[in-house]
Amino acid sequence: MSSTSVSDDLDDLTAIRDLAAQVAEERYAPLAAQWDADRTPVPLAERQFLGSLGFLGIALPERFGGSAAPLSHALTVIEQFAYHCRPAAFQIFEANTGPAQVVARLGTEEQKERFLPGIIAGDITMAVAISEPDAGSAATDLTTKAVVDGDTVRVNGNKRWISNGSEADVYLVYARMSDAPGAKGIGAVLVEADREGVSFGAREKLMGFRGIPSADIYFDDVSVPKKNIVVEPGGFRKLFTTFSIERLGNTTMSLALGQRALDLTMRYVQERTQFGKPLIEFQAVQMTVADMALQVEAARLLLERAASAVVTGDDLPNPLHVSLAKCTANEMAKKVTDLAMQLHGGNGYTEEFGLERMHRDAHGWALAGGTPTMQRTRIVSEMLGRSFDQRK
Repeated sequence: MSSTSVSDDLDDLTAIRDLAAQVAEERYAPLAAQWDADRTPVPLAERQFLGSLGFLGIALPERFGGSAAPLSHALTVIEQFAYHCRPAAFQIFEANTGPAQVVARLGTEEQKERFLPGIIAGDITMAVAISEPDAGSAATDLTTKAVVDGDTVRVNGNKRWISNGSEADVYLVYARMSDAPGAKGIGAVLVEADREGVSFGAREKLMGFRGIPSADIYFDDVSVPKKNIVVEPGGFRKLFTTFSIERLGNTTMSLALGQRALDLTMRYVQERTQFGKPLIEFQAVQMTVADMALQVEAARLLLERAASAVVTGDDLPNPLHVSLAKCTANEMAKKVTDLAMQLHGGNGYTEEFGLERMHRDAHGWALAGGTPTMQRTRIVSEMLGRSFDQRK
């Protein structure tokens, strides 16, 4: 897949959307339920297959093997895959909207050359490590330390709720790098999984996200070269501004869940009969389906507005627009998948129809990357142009 095939015009976007939908439906939809049941991580060969199609580098620089296309192109592909199989979609999400974007935008040329080609090819994966046992929504309370010692950095601490934890090859670790209080002392350093002193806890048995591993990471006096520092202390705002791109990937995953639930329901209520007529003939059903459609379309429009600002590798989305989109899409996915289960009746409660799996995943995406409650706080903060100290 060449760069022109995903970035030139609307025809190319249509082509990549169609290709993504075809691959997702034919290759990954049949695997989705089993990967969920077995909690199976996506095999390396499948990730490399996605890389060979160009899906892992859509929004990453051309000189490292990517396509340098607008972010909206990558989100389109993520949606098509998430519609059928979230674990497969996660590989595209992580490469195009995850920590690789931080390296592409804030990293050194050496870091880009060392990591981005492998990520784009699917040979390696990179995960972000922010949350800790006592620092989730309150990210600036993190205590993991990365202390510069000559030409090396020594990392000590514990990270929790790390998506792709124990599976990724390298981690973008947010750490306290100076004695400055709060966000002022936080920077980020890359830590390879095979470094001495890196270990992992047991994989979490989550309600959803079952094909996406999650595990604690322990750093016991881990030594990495100083050149692995991506952002020096004091750069926390830059890190979190870039993290807005990952939130748009998250929003897209939620949108795909809502759209899939709506589509399945539209078909079901026209085929299923009760009291001698199709379910769609009942006004209560019509009102419910209309509410589902309203919520899905609202989330889509908010996502499109937020993503439209990110055309080149230097662009960043409006934080207010991101929080509005993420909060809306996260809550929409939970609600719409729940309504879909209700309209499917007993069938909706079975694994066979896949709706319960979608509902479980919807809750996971709402928690990841900043909960709806935290997004509401950010929305008001951005609207008023001021911050709120939750500690007082």
